[in-house]
Amino acid sequence: MKAHDGLYIDGAWRPAESPDVIEVVNPADEQVIARVPAGGALDVDSAVRAARAALPAWAATPPAERAARLTALRDVLVARKDEIAETVTAELGAPLQFSQAVHAAVPIAVAGSYAELAATHSFEEKVGNSTVLHEPIGVVAAITPWNYPLHQIVAKVAPALAAGCTVVLKPAEDTPLTARLFAEAVHEAGVPAGVFNLVTGLGPVAGQALAEHPGVDLVSFTGSTAVGRQIGAVAGAAVKKVALELGGKSANVILPSADLAKAVNVGVANVMSNSGQTCSAWTRMLVHRDQYDEAVELAAAAAAKYGDRIGPVVNAKQQSRVRGYIEKGIAEGARLVAGGPESPQDKGYFISPTVFADVTPDMTIAQEEIFGPVLSILRYADEEDALRIANGTVYGLAGAVWAGDDAEAVAFARRMDTGQVDINGGRFNPRAPFGGYKQSGVGRELGAHGLTEYLQTKSLQF
Repeated sequence: MKAHDGLYIDGAWRPAESPDVIEVVNPADEQVIARVPAGGALDVDSAVRAARAALPAWAATPPAERAARLTALRDVLVARKDEIAETVTAELGAPLQFSQAVHAAVPIAVAGSYAELAATHSFEEKVGNSTVLHEPIGVVAAITPWNYPLHQIVAKVAPALAAGCTVVLKPAEDTPLTARLFAEAVHEAGVPAGVFNLVTGLGPVAGQALAEHPGVDLVSFTGSTAVGRQIGAVAGAAVKKVALELGGKSANVILPSADLAKAVNVGVANVMSNSGQTCSAWTRMLVHRDQYDEAVELAAAAAAKYGDRIGPVVNAKQQSRVRGYIEKGIAEGARLVAGGPESPQDKGYFISPTVFADVTPDMTIAQEEIFGPVLSILRYADEEDALRIANGTVYGLAGAVWAGDDAEAVAFARRMDTGQVDINGGRFNPRAPFGGYKQSGVGRELGAHGLTEYLQTKSLQF
């Protein structure tokens, strides 16, 4: 076990004001692997003050120089990609191969995209007799989750820095070691002191202090809808901007003309990825009633292959939560065709890859975000019925449509109330805007749309 001292504030590691610590547990074997400071309100205040002091100079730094710092940051992340993957595997439990391919590689691509955008984005435009300036919004509070620890950090910090903002990061308490690696990379990349600050701590303490702080101009939060509502209320009272990426219950709609086997297999893989701990996972598979039985058989067989290929969920609380949803599904009459609530291992927070059939739209497992390797398969009568079911939750984060040709799938996708839809297995695009409709959030991340979240406009009339 390793003890990590200090918080990264104003360009240096300094002792926390709070004596409390957070124990970091490896979810695969339940062993404590590290301790980090649990920063409190005084630490948050120091970090915000440092960010506030650094803001004028960083905002005035030419975009080309900001781009150079982001390029250097990307290069440091590339050099440390193996260490990043090993750290994510240790504190999140993801299999090492997945950590290398996704948890390390995707943030590197996102950091690179913002290095390019910082250099090419137009921060000034002419509109008639006006010059419109796009200026940094100020000090950003970035509060990130544990499920994709580095990606979620980079998706907030990189555009904020590209825009000329300064940042205070409060990462999830389950995965603080990845955040510390990121702070080291920022320092190595030569980002000026105070521009980026890291306070590890608990959400109700450090997170709340950060969201409430009068020196913060924008709160960017990724996490549950319930916490997002709380942050929105706090920010609203101060008329402070928020960017919220919240829950999801995404529909994977398989139209009758689709390649059923491919759609089902890719759909199951999507749900099992990262042990189901993905807000955009296609956790509801919608299949035409004439193909339903075949799809259930295919899904059950596909899920069985993931028994020893996925890692644990992040902690005991999450394991208990997912088990509770599986038990709820059984109690409400869904048919279990793979997996179940029993842990497949004696040690670690593992959940068996689970598939439910005969799920109806009103069931709890079809309405609420489970955040584990659990798939619900629903039948529909026709396209209008499929659309009603797909749009029939409070969420609207992501989804998928499969059809015999892209045009048919796109026509259906245009009617879905969701922020991102993959067409016939479309690939992830780190430059495309990501974010939700309805209670899945406010604002967008990634690409140029993600950059503009951190800008405010000023018009000069001539």
